Amino acid sequence: MNYEVQIAAELQIKPSQVNATVQLLDEGGTVPFISRYRKEATGELDEVQVAAIRDRVLQLRELAKRKEAVLKSIEDQGKLTPELKDKVAAAETMSKLEDIYLPYKPKRRTKATIAREKGLEPLAEQIFEQKSINLPAEAEKFLDASKEVNSVDEALQGARDIMAEWINEKAELREKMRKIFLEEGVFSSKVLPGKEQEAIKYKDYFDWSEPIKTAPSHRVLAMRRGEKELFLMLDSVPEEASAIYQMEKMILVDAANSSVEQVKLAIKDCYRRLLKPSMETEVRLLTKRKADEEAIKVFTENLRQLLLGAPLGEKSVMAIDPGFRTGCKLVCLGPQGQFLHYEAIYPHEPQRRSAEAGMAIKGLVERHGIQAIAIGNGTAGRETETFVKSLGLPKTVIVTMVNESGASIYSASDVAREEFPDLDLTVRGAISIGRRLMDPLAELVKIDPKSIGVGQYQHDVDQNALKNALDDTVMSAVNGVGVEVNLASKQLLTYVSGLGPTLAQNIVEFRNENGPFKSRAQLKKVPRLGDKAFEQAAGFLRISKAKHPLDSSAVHPERYALVEQMAKDVNASVPDLMGSDELRNRISLRNYVSETVGLPTLQDILEELAKPGRDPRESFEVFAFEEGVNSMSDLKVGMKLPGVVTNITAFGAFVDVGVHQDGLVHLSHLADRFVKDPNEIVSVNQKVQVTVMEVDIPRKRVGLSMKSDPFGERGKKMEKKPVAKAQQKESEGSMADKLAALKGKFGG
Repeated sequence: MNYEVQIAAELQIKPSQVNATVQLLDEGGTVPFISRYRKEATGELDEVQVAAIRDRVLQLRELAKRKEAVLKSIEDQGKLTPELKDKVAAAETMSKLEDIYLPYKPKRRTKATIAREKGLEPLAEQIFEQKSINLPAEAEKFLDASKEVNSVDEALQGARDIMAEWINEKAELREKMRKIFLEEGVFSSKVLPGKEQEAIKYKDYFDWSEPIKTAPSHRVLAMRRGEKELFLMLDSVPEEASAIYQMEKMILVDAANSSVEQVKLAIKDCYRRLLKPSMETEVRLLTKRKADEEAIKVFTENLRQLLLGAPLGEKSVMAIDPGFRTGCKLVCLGPQGQFLHYEAIYPHEPQRRSAEAGMAIKGLVERHGIQAIAIGNGTAGRETETFVKSLGLPKTVIVTMVNESGASIYSASDVAREEFPDLDLTVRGAISIGRRLMDPLAELVKIDPKSIGVGQYQHDVDQNALKNALDDTVMSAVNGVGVEVNLASKQLLTYVSGLGPTLAQNIVEFRNENGPFKSRAQLKKVPRLGDKAFEQAAGFLRISKAKHPLDSSAVHPERYALVEQMAKDVNASVPDLMGSDELRNRISLRNYVSETVGLPTLQDILEELAKPGRDPRESFEVFAFEEGVNSMSDLKVGMKLPGVVTNITAFGAFVDVGVHQDGLVHLSHLADRFVKDPNEIVSVNQKVQVTVMEVDIPRKRVGLSMKSDPFGERGKKMEKKPVAKAQQKESEGSMADKLAALKGKFGG
């Protein structure tokens, strides 16, 4: 079945673009490959659009499968009519399809089923016509002791049960009510009696209500988590009288008689017993899905920014995993991240062997030609940084803090054990810290993204959807940067377009057995790496110092002949073309347009020839926290400090200012102007200047601001006199209170 017209309308692109993309995907094309090397076919669709087409096609194909099953079921019952078949075919969503199928869906024994067994369906049909009849007399005709219909009231009750089911199964009514629940529904939460103290982190939701249509994702997920943990009672329904009135408008005729009154009772029963529970379940699923999508979007954007952090590059690095009682674990790494040396030093309390530790660091810096020192930002991180900077090392040696979130997860993983089977966990952790400085992307792909410490509510969202989105993000980052095949780990190679775990392992084994790859063409000798995998992967794999100069670039091997022709046409070699602006400027791209190659690809090739194998990531910049500010007790309201953004959520950004506790810059304090999306202002790893607004040491809460004048008039007074203790004392509605509430929603 073709979906190009529908998807094209939804994504506001051409049907031909959708058709070409679906064909490429069905042929085994990956999102990075299609968006990078098949621009002519897709009309230059980017990764986001290609992924959207892929996901939507999967949804529509699932819908088509369900339609087939529904039609077969109805046909097997002998109830399929041409009109019903057309309705099923026209259903655009799964919910509409299920509404159509509901009257024909096999049911368990219901109240309506029992009433039918008692022979009351004709009475229900008569009443449902809403004509004026002698209701008691008609109902008496259905009294039958053998069928347990012993009174008029019992007969009417059975008829109402049948009518309630009919009303509930009306597709048009269900569609209308679904909209009412979404447009007029309200989330309302209350604390379960006796749980007030235990559920204190959900205090904001002890008596909370807000419209379903405007509730932000983080509050939806917070309320659902509170309900799951048995702290909150959560409802998500519209006002009952309004909902029933809307149902009556669709069902009742313009008359007033005893039949109409019975139908009214059936409508009320239908709403309370059948439709309300069903709609509430649907709405909760829909709002959960929407909240998941928004939370996953936040997570993936944070992860992308973290993965694409600026690399230090191939330098000799010393990495220190800091600690007090157990000492600091110190390792030295070569320019390619190879492990060279390990030892433990004890510069801090309680041992305080600082002179010995200083001599060890100085000696190792000289012996291994150390160019940078990476210090983990965990316990004793700032103290270790201060100690190292006091040693008088050469000014050329960079000393910087590195976010070590997830390093302990890596050190205990199968990946770490495979890499360093003979090393202790703490040593592996230090190695990971050093390698993160050298190349964040290459090291972070070894860790489950959920352990890296970015995002919100990652354990509450749909785990399959989260995994797929994170895999897409990692694949996009890896292929966007490109991978040096002779240095890459199996984990990094796994994310290269067209490879996966098996081929990645085969590449590493081939490299170990045969030495470094000398050309991209040699990849075809790797077991099970066939033509399709080569096509998908080759452009993203780099081989520096290869015989063919383009093997170290992003130019795909399928275009080598084209580049060679370009060089020939200007009487030059390919290396000459890559090294000369003047030669490249002499090339008229239109001369090389063909049925398979258009200007977009040609322009990409020319740009790549100018900067072959260029790394799209930003250049590394040394960052330093404020000296003398090492713990929360050093913070004072009004301080202006440098910091690094560590996480972005829907309600603000968390910033590390070097005190072992990230502070929150609330959405309202990210800029002088109104900000709806924090990603408009900040990104993970961004260096920022912040002002301390609130400090709450007992609750470990720090409130920060990025506004130019966060205190307004209060700020002017602060310039004239020191900060009074009273100003630091928390008050109702203060930033600290807001921070505590938000952190509670965020999951602590």
